[in-house]
Amino acid sequence: MDTLVFLGTGDAMGVPRVYCECKVCMEARTTGSNRRLRSLVMIQGQDGDFLIDCGPDWRSQMEMQGLRFAEKILVTHAHFDHIGGLPEWADACRWLGRKGELYAPQEVIDTILKQFPWLVRHMKTIAVDAGIELGGWKIHGWKVCHGANGHSYAYRLEKEGFRWVYCSDSIGLNEEEKKPLHDLDLLVLGTSFYHETAEYSSRSVYDMQEAAELLAEVSPVKAVYTHMSHDVDVNADYTLPPNVVLASAGFRMGLRW
Repeated sequence: MDTLVFLGTGDAMGVPRVYCECKVCMEARTTGSNRRLRSLVMIQGQDGDFLIDCGPDWRSQMEMQGLRFAEKILVTHAHFDHIGGLPEWADACRWLGRKGELYAPQEVIDTILKQFPWLVRHMKTIAVDAGIELGGWKIHGWKVCHGANGHSYAYRLEKEGFRWVYCSDSIGLNEEEKKPLHDLDLLVLGTSFYHETAEYSSRSVYDMQEAAELLAEVSPVKAVYTHMSHDVDVNADYTLPPNVVLASAGFRMGLRW
């Protein structure tokens, strides 16, 4: 059985915010159940391991797991909270004399290499536009609305009859974008707030109330919320669908049932 490990469950700024003394940030500084590094997951299995995204907390996330190298990383989009760790990964490749493998849609690769053109000296870049297989998982990516931030990519992964989607950065998906979300055993969905009151046109990620409406429509067996801001208190008693859990750092789940 493969295992999904949440190494980071925070939004773009993480928790605690350096400037903030709200209840959630203060709890994150003390007992720490709300401490959240930027969103990143690891898939572990007999057919090989890989990461999804490589944000600026990548080094800390690797250290926390006792890992010294990541061979394969699949990237959702080229925003800093999802690619900020790539230079450190490249440095690990250089010192260990090993080529990493960076997987992403070609437009995402192009954007990354404009920012970090020297990465190609230390890793291979592999476009996934036509689909890819990693760790025995057949993976299909597609564009999803990222609101005011343009678009991101979500990934649907299938192996031995188990189907799940990783969709960390999205909002207001249209009918075409929702199609791969049907018939899922698991949906991992970004929900930055419980209820976000900012002007909708300025927003970029679902809140939990909107996510509940999406789940009612696409009906996954189980859902996990990630990419959470300091608005979210994992110790609070929110009204959530019964098949939903909130991810916390180090949360592990088997990708079979």
